[in-house]
Amino acid sequence: MAKTVLVAMSGGVDSSVALSKVLEMGYEAIGITMKLWNNKDPKTNTVRPSLCNSADAINGAKLICDRFGVKHYTIDFIDLFKKHVVDDFVSQYMSGKTPNPCVKCNSLIKWDALIKFSQEIEADFIATGHYAQIKKRGDEFIISKGIDSSKDQSYMLWDINKKQLSKTLFPIGGMTKQEVREYAIKNDLETANRAESQDLCFVLGDDYSQFLYEIVPDKMENISDGPIVDEENNKVGIHKGFTSYTVGQRRGLGLSFPEPRYVKKINPINNTIVVSKKDALYSRQCTAHSINLLKDDLSFPANIMAQIRYNSKPSSAEIEIKKDDEIKIEFENPQLAITPGQSIVFYEDDTLIGGAIIK
Repeated sequence: MAKTVLVAMSGGVDSSVALSKVLEMGYEAIGITMKLWNNKDPKTNTVRPSLCNSADAINGAKLICDRFGVKHYTIDFIDLFKKHVVDDFVSQYMSGKTPNPCVKCNSLIKWDALIKFSQEIEADFIATGHYAQIKKRGDEFIISKGIDSSKDQSYMLWDINKKQLSKTLFPIGGMTKQEVREYAIKNDLETANRAESQDLCFVLGDDYSQFLYEIVPDKMENISDGPIVDEENNKVGIHKGFTSYTVGQRRGLGLSFPEPRYVKKINPINNTIVVSKKDALYSRQCTAHSINLLKDDLSFPANIMAQIRYNSKPSSAEIEIKKDDEIKIEFENPQLAITPGQSIVFYEDDTLIGGAIIK
């Protein structure tokens, strides 16, 4: 009897092709669309689902499932998503940090909650449309990068519980984005040309300030303009509220210098933004917390490749576990704008070996 795979479906082309590939692999399939969030449009005050939670997305997923004769569920995970993803995002931002909510969403919603649901309906595996690969080495399951380097999403998967990898499939991890599109068009999939969202699914138009005003209006109303200072604590300008900035930011500071200035530090306690020249943003060291290691046989100190943000390249570094669940990272070459709250992710060649949150 064929085993059953619960396929997470956003209504986009990637998850649609993932479902088709699961069926090609000989599995039975069940589709699931997770309703995660409803946004309120500030102009009309009406609820507006994000792109991946819209009626169009849900209908797209249903159409694909109907085409293949596959059962489809739509599950409301809004309360769970708010508790584990949105509330954490807001807390981090209000502390002057820059979080990666997609990491939390993957580990706590798309894996923990999805695997729990798969057990309830007696499915054997879950599958997603991520551009990454799962490989078995001996008794260990590991994540490696997708073959399309421009779309690789392994960076966002570091916080998954490694025990769940044996129950996970990435059906399109061995395909490029172009191949996925061509496959969808060739097979007349209804979602073949559906647009993709590049924003956070719960922030309309990438307007973080507006979103924070919706979620924590009382706290946002108490955040006022404050001083922008240089590294010697000389006042050089006025900022419009520290939640509007992130480390490494250049634009929107309203400063006039012969050489550009960048945000070096955000201090929410005294409502101050520290700026510097670009050279001062480089650092060879950082510490991180909330460590999750996906490889069993690591010994420390370890020489690895470390990536400090989603759109950066991994760089050679040495990592050492410290006390109090912290890890120290020493880079071979200085890194630009290492940002508190962002994920730092560790690789050996193309293998994802873990990650942590920059402190």
